[in-house]
Amino acid sequence: MTPGRAAPRAKRKPAAKRPAARRGSTRRRRKPGARRQAAIRLRRRKILQRILLSVGAVVVTAGLLVLIPLGLAHDPAPICIDEPRTFPAAGIEGWSGEQLENAATIVRTAAGLGFDRDGQILGVMTAMGESSLRNIDYGDWETSGFTNPDGSRTTSIGLFQQQDWWGSAEQRMDPAAAATLFFDRLGRLPGWQTMAPSHAIHRVQINMDRDYYSQFQADATAVVDALSGPCE
Repeated sequence: MTPGRAAPRAKRKPAAKRPAARRGSTRRRRKPGARRQAAIRLRRRKILQRILLSVGAVVVTAGLLVLIPLGLAHDPAPICIDEPRTFPAAGIEGWSGEQLENAATIVRTAAGLGFDRDGQILGVMTAMGESSLRNIDYGDWETSGFTNPDGSRTTSIGLFQQQDWWGSAEQRMDPAAAATLFFDRLGRLPGWQTMAPSHAIHRVQINMDRDYYSQFQADATAVVDALSGPCE
């Protein structure tokens, strides 16, 4: 050391700076993490959408499997008037089996004689009121002891409860023949088409209450319409 000269002051080293490369590397590590999380969220969203679509498809398919049979069950099979096997087992307005077969005979007979729907309804109404559409071999005398106005015993039998002055017992007990007897008399009644249905029947049957048959008009209409539909 030279006398009289101060010793040189030691230089301070600048504070160490955080390397820029390290800050940059930190930022680079964060970016891949954010992208990864976004990709995971997107993947989860797609999986959830697929699950929802699958569940929806299953629900729709199950609904169709339930609704289609129900729709078919409510679609009634056609009724053919000439094929009793097509008549509904549950009946029509409470009339079934033999009753519908007899109603079909009345409708066919009326149509063959030229009577349209109105006349056919009158024929079915009459048989409903007289015999409940059953071809019975007894009548008012046997069931109620009714007599004719002159006091004689009634002889009514068959679908239309016709007495012996209508025709032979064989005719009256044959549904088609009995229906023919009824429609022959109805056709000879002037203006029957303009009368109240029950009143027209009363004029043919000559019963006590001219409004008696009105209670069967709605049922007879339903039966005639059902039997008159297309078979296919």
